[in-house]
Amino acid sequence: MQSVFVFGTLKEGFPNFDRNKGERVSGVFTTVESYLLLLVGERYSPWLMLSAGEGHPVVGQVFCVDDAALAEMDELERITQSDGYRRIEVEVVNLISGLKQMVWAYGKTPENLLTADIRMVLEGDYLLEHAALYVSRD
Repeated sequence: MQSVFVFGTLKEGFPNFDRNKGERVSGVFTTVESYLLLLVGERYSPWLMLSAGEGHPVVGQVFCVDDAALAEMDELERITQSDGYRRIEVEVVNLISGLKQMVWAYGKTPENLLTADIRMVLEGDYLLEHAALYVSRD
């Protein structure tokens, strides 16, 4: 089993949660480092920028996933496509227990910003009001 930090549409109660086959870990988590969290393009896709130190700690949920569930997330996030997300390890902290752990997260590289149509800069938390703007690729 592997742990994945989700901060956007894969969170419980959000538009792509049906694609998340993991088991949720109790608690609310934030990244230890600060990251830019953006809504981008006509689809208002949430982007976590993979350049630590800018923005805010990002709020999300952690899920334990098996290899099949991770592969499905990889497919949704289009990690093999040049404009897709990249899966990297980040450190998160459970705000209830204070425990830190390394987890997988999906984000965009700084090069993606060169052509990005940034619609909104978030303060570290992708909320239902942001998800209401989201347009699925399907």
